[in-house]
Amino acid sequence: MNNKGIKTVLSLSVLISLALSPAVSANVTDKDILNDQATTGDVVSYGMGLRGQRYSPLAKINTDTVQEIRPVWAFSLGGEKQRGQESQPLIKDGVMYVTGSYSRVYAIDANTGDELWQYDARLPDGIMPCCDVINRGVALYGELVIFGTLDAKLVALNKDTGKVVWKKKVEDYKAGYSITAAPIIVKGKIITGVAGGEFGVVGNVRAYDAVNGQLVWERPTVEGHMGYIWKDGKKTENGISGGKPGQTWPGDLWKSGGAAPWLGGTYDPDVDLLFFGTGNPAPWNSHLRPGDNLFSSSRLAIDPDTGKIVWHFQSTPHDGWDFDGVNELISFDYQENGKTIKAAGSADRNGFFYVLNRENGDYIRGFPFADKITWASGLDKNGRPIFVDSNRPGDPSESKDGTQGTSVVSAPAFLGAKNWMPMAYSKDTELFYVPSNEWEMDIWNEPTAYKKGAAYLGAGFTIKPINEGYIGVLKAIDPKTGKEVWRYQNYAPLWGGVLATAGNLVFMGNPEGYLLAFDAKTGQIKYKFNTGSGIVGSPVTWEMNGEQYISVLSGWGGAVPLWGGDVAQRVKHFNQGGSVWTFKLPK
Repeated sequence: MNNKGIKTVLSLSVLISLALSPAVSANVTDKDILNDQATTGDVVSYGMGLRGQRYSPLAKINTDTVQEIRPVWAFSLGGEKQRGQESQPLIKDGVMYVTGSYSRVYAIDANTGDELWQYDARLPDGIMPCCDVINRGVALYGELVIFGTLDAKLVALNKDTGKVVWKKKVEDYKAGYSITAAPIIVKGKIITGVAGGEFGVVGNVRAYDAVNGQLVWERPTVEGHMGYIWKDGKKTENGISGGKPGQTWPGDLWKSGGAAPWLGGTYDPDVDLLFFGTGNPAPWNSHLRPGDNLFSSSRLAIDPDTGKIVWHFQSTPHDGWDFDGVNELISFDYQENGKTIKAAGSADRNGFFYVLNRENGDYIRGFPFADKITWASGLDKNGRPIFVDSNRPGDPSESKDGTQGTSVVSAPAFLGAKNWMPMAYSKDTELFYVPSNEWEMDIWNEPTAYKKGAAYLGAGFTIKPINEGYIGVLKAIDPKTGKEVWRYQNYAPLWGGVLATAGNLVFMGNPEGYLLAFDAKTGQIKYKFNTGSGIVGSPVTWEMNGEQYISVLSGWGGAVPLWGGDVAQRVKHFNQGGSVWTFKLPK
């Protein structure tokens, strides 16, 4: 071959390489984020849209074609840092951004699976994550990739290089704070919550300027604590977070009251409100804190401009079972008597599904979605639980030696009828697809006292399966009637998110390692593929070069093997992992 031939071959190879490599991507705008659910060429927000419906209008992969999809690449997160991989990928202009355990971020060429860059947070030795060293994803804005860390920082990276642009301390990790949720971007502001309810922290939702990381406002989520707005470098009081200090708390317990909004939030532009759920009150021993203990175990509607709490709905007042109220509140509309109802749905850890008016927080309806509920006999006309007093763990001060209260068998278990794993809503079927678990627990109370950075529970527990053949149940639920349309029962607990598409499909992964696709109307399994490790991440779909792709993280871990009691024994042989799997139809 002569020199001219060599130059021609080299030129062709360079052109092919350039064609396959992702171009420098355009900056992500507020408009991009608001339109995320409707646009198919990218995924630029957690929840595949700020409402969190996890629905895609893509239909090339459908009930007729899904059995033909193939893995086109798999990317290893590498190293010994495995544990649970609960991230949801984001994709923009041919680049995928995912987080891994131990606060790591990766940029991946979405065409080939090649790594473009990796960022590892330098975590201190003293981090105190409650429920595994997980991270659920990043936010994209402008030229930044933004995520929270296990030592309670926000970090903004350059999307093209992975270099740190700015870093902000959100809270003191030595007090038990951490961040595991993916932030969301609303009106140019990063909105983030914090984790740490098991350590007696004070829950807080904060807004930061997405460009420079400057604090805009903060809103504590425990009644009695002061909120603030920052403007022009000046700090202005924005009122206490509802009510007077101690109004629904005894003594000074509100000062370490928990209520951490650890799962992050959603946003609905129709009513211009953020929706955040709050976690358990601290301590778990409810006899130490008589009262409703606002705003723990609640859903909060927050003004995105000021941080003001516009309305609240408390799903488990005076929570004594660690049921939290943190699960996502998803906006959806439905027709009733010729009127459009602006609703929001949430499947609570306590076993009840709630439908609220998202404009004002009014209770529309609620119904059990767990098969077994022992702590409450139902909901009253306002959605308040009707407690079964005998199913509250006993007061240890009334025992003979004062060390342990009466133990009760309670269902659901504290890990919930549904935990963090996000459900999906399809506007086509008008159904919610809820990943749930059927388990119960022995639970008892113990004496405890607050100490900074120490566990603040005052309870002991053991989780047990209710059924021999299954724990996890994916349920298709009609929010207008409470009817369960279909279900899929899984031997191991479900711990990953759900995706619905216009292809009449519902995608979900299970701890046994399978990516599963179901007929959205009937629940029939249309596809399954084993990824080699348990799936506790959330699948996404997008379109690139005219083809539809599906991606999901694989890597077993999370709270179940750490807190699962007898259930943990059932899944102890599952192997850890850390990889991203991407699928499409063959050409």
